[in-house]
Amino acid sequence: MNSSVPPWAWIAFHVVVFSVLALDLGVLNRKSHVPTVKVALCWTAFWIALSLGFSVLIFQYLGQSKGLEWISAYVLEYSLSVDNIFVFLLVFGYFAVPDEYQHKVLFWGIIGAFVMRAGMIFAGTAIIEKFAWVELLFGAFLIYTAFKLAFGGEGHVDPDKNPALNFLRRVMPVTKDYDGSKFLTFENGKRAATPLLAVLLVIETTDLIFAVDSIPATLGVVKSRDTFVAYTANICAILGLRSLYFAVRGIMDLFHYLKYGLSIVLGFVGAKMIYQYLTHSHVPTTLSLGVILAVLGLSILLSILRPKKGETPPVEIEKE
Repeated sequence: MNSSVPPWAWIAFHVVVFSVLALDLGVLNRKSHVPTVKVALCWTAFWIALSLGFSVLIFQYLGQSKGLEWISAYVLEYSLSVDNIFVFLLVFGYFAVPDEYQHKVLFWGIIGAFVMRAGMIFAGTAIIEKFAWVELLFGAFLIYTAFKLAFGGEGHVDPDKNPALNFLRRVMPVTKDYDGSKFLTFENGKRAATPLLAVLLVIETTDLIFAVDSIPATLGVVKSRDTFVAYTANICAILGLRSLYFAVRGIMDLFHYLKYGLSIVLGFVGAKMIYQYLTHSHVPTTLSLGVILAVLGLSILLSILRPKKGETPPVEIEKE
C-alpha cells in the first residue's frame, strides 16, 4: 500500500468519520423524517467545512504538493457525484420510496461505497505502480467517458434490470409493500426482503458503476499515487452527497451545462495521464486544479445565466 502516513492516521480518520455518521443516524436522525432544504443545506455546509478542515491537515503534515492533489481529487469527485443524485431521484421514484425512508437508504449506501471505493483505489494504485502502462488505458478510458458524457445523450438507468436486484429476487422473496424503514421483514412466516433493501442494492451497484469512471479520474490527479490522499479525498466527497441530494433534488435540471463541464474535465485528466506517461513528466497540480475549478465554475455559471426554456429558477427555502 503506497501511503505516506502511519496506521494510526488511517484509524483516526475512520474514527472521526464513523463517529459523525453515528451521530447523524443514531441521534439526530434516529426517527424517519424528511430533512428540510434548510437543514440539508446546513449539513452540506458542515461536510464541506469538515472536509476543507481535513485538507488543512494534509497541507500541514504531507506538504503543499499532496495538499493540492487532495483538493483536486476532492473537487473532481464531488462534481462527478452530481450524477449519482440523478440516479437517486430515478431509483426512489421507480420504487416509490417514501421521502422519510430515503435518508436511511442513502446512509447505508455511503457505508457500502466506503468499502467498494477503498478496494478500487488500492487495487488501481497497485496496478499502476506495477504496470505503469495501465496509465495509458486509464487515460484513454477517461477520454472515452468524456466523449460519451458529452455526446452520448441522456443516460438511462433501468432499476428493474439491475443484476443485484434480480439476484435478490432469486434468493429470497421480496414483499410488495414497505414495512416502515426495515430492510427485512416476515411474510407468511418466512423471512423476506422489503422493497427498501432492493432500493439499497440498486443504489450500491449503480455507485459501483459510477466509481469505474471516477476512481481513474481520482488517480489521474493524485500523481503521487498516495492511497491515503486518494482515498480520503474520495470519501470526504461522497460523505456530503446525502445532504446535497436533499438540498438540491428539486433544482437539478438547472445545471444542464454541468455534464459538458465534467466531460471537459474528464478529457483533460485523461489526456494528462497519457501525456505524463509518454513524456515521463508531470503536469503541475496547480494547473490541474485551476482547470478543474475554472471549467466547473463556468459550466455552473452558464447554467444559471442560460436556463432551459420554460425553466423556473427560483427555489423557496423551507422553514422549520
